[in-house]
Amino acid sequence: MAQAAAVAAQSLAPGKARAARTVLDQVVLPGEELLLPEQDAEGLGGAGERPLLLNPGARSRVRVVCGPGLRRCGDRLLVTKCGRLRHKEPGGGGGVYWVDSQQKRYVPVKGDHVIGIVTAKSGDIFKVDVGGSEPASLSYLAFEGATKRNRPNVQVGDLIYGQFVVANKDMEPEMVCIDSCGRANGMGVIGQDGLLFKVTLGLIRK
Repeated sequence: MAQAAAVAAQSLAPGKARAARTVLDQVVLPGEELLLPEQDAEGLGGAGERPLLLNPGARSRVRVVCGPGLRRCGDRLLVTKCGRLRHKEPGGGGGVYWVDSQQKRYVPVKGDHVIGIVTAKSGDIFKVDVGGSEPASLSYLAFEGATKRNRPNVQVGDLIYGQFVVANKDMEPEMVCIDSCGRANGMGVIGQDGLLFKVTLGLIRK
């Protein structure tokens, strides 16, 4: 308890920003500002740890992605929920930062691959339940090879595997079943054989 209080006091100190690499796998609190390494924010001037630069232009050498629990606000990287800071670094550097916390309701994040249940048809749009606060929309054109004449065979109750292309607090989440090249790449309607299990978000992220 004393350790948690000390962490809270350090995190909420006025003007106090901690370097992201020094608090990996540690508890971060909402409102805390995180600084990324110099190689993740080239061109800001000075040296050492700095806030995230959103528009570095051609000088940027790496790409940093904000996952669940983090938000970009101006040139800062802010924590929006309590949990442990995690980082996954690809071969080219940068990587993905996110906050790992225990929560029951899924919050859609752009780029996440999810399995949902088709709950309704509304004109050219399917409504898909992905476990969030509201259903996601899925256009019939968001399938590989789909056209106005060649529509996919999707029925209410079908399982859909796809990814989010729109996911923020001000807009309805939108899914597609194709990648950036227009290929299904394993996404689409899942076969009728098999079982669907609901598990915790922590297990899914592992």
